[in-house]
Amino acid sequence: MSAPSVPPQSDGGQSGRPGRKLGPISDGVGPTHRAWLEPLRTRFLSSGLTISDLSERSGWAKSKISELLRGAGLYPRWEITHGLLQVLEIPTWPMRRLWMAAALEAHKKPDWIDGCIQKVALTTGPVEPPLEHQAFTDLNRDAYTAYARVFLEDQEAFEAVQETFDLLWLRWHEALASSDVVAFAWPVLRERVMDRAYHSEDGHPELTHAAFNTVALSHLTDDDARFRQIAESLALFRAISRLPAPQLDVMVLTHLLGLDHAAVADVLGTPIAAVHSTDRYARKSLTTALGPQHDPGDAPA
Repeated sequence: MSAPSVPPQSDGGQSGRPGRKLGPISDGVGPTHRAWLEPLRTRFLSSGLTISDLSERSGWAKSKISELLRGAGLYPRWEITHGLLQVLEIPTWPMRRLWMAAALEAHKKPDWIDGCIQKVALTTGPVEPPLEHQAFTDLNRDAYTAYARVFLEDQEAFEAVQETFDLLWLRWHEALASSDVVAFAWPVLRERVMDRAYHSEDGHPELTHAAFNTVALSHLTDDDARFRQIAESLALFRAISRLPAPQLDVMVLTHLLGLDHAAVADVLGTPIAAVHSTDRYARKSLTTALGPQHDPGDAPA
């Protein structure tokens, strides 16, 4: 998928204002809206087109296009979004799903969303993602979903994973151009999960849900023992949630989901030696925080 073949412009700014660059994304943009807006902006800025070019080719006013690309004003209608996708040769199907999810996030009513969708006939772009993307999805869906469910309820986990694969479809050319597709993809998933996860006041993701669903708890029948195990599990999971992101991910994948280090390396796109090292540092941090009686190697799955 190549960008439109036109003479490159200096900055992707508005025509008639040489040197003026596209403004930043507005602060009020929701996480799902931002998730599809960022790759759209990236594609525009790398295309060599100006906002005037987009206006001429899509038929939409420059002011409307500028607002859309900055996330300013009201949530954009599907008609104008679809018009820019055609000009920039961006896959329509994954973007439509992301646009709909972000519209709900922006508190748009289902009737408004359906009305926008029905005004545009989807006759362009492939219905299915590239074969390599499909293979990547099949290979990683289970691990991605299991990771998401540590932090989210089932429906939210499903949505986070689906958005991840849609975003990767949109950015597949970037993924293929990166040094490692797997390493490119993991931060996309992590961001979608963490955007939905509940965070404590100090900014760390909560693992309370996971703590109450441990195997150890399910095997206890004595109430006193269950309460003691709950207290210990909460303390352990709270400490895990405060680890740096790479250590947190390795602990979740290894000690909560039961993957061995080779499988974790495959999921993260990280050398297995790095997984060994990260796990070792995470264990050391937890031992310091909780004492030697809390061996992460015995953490309940």
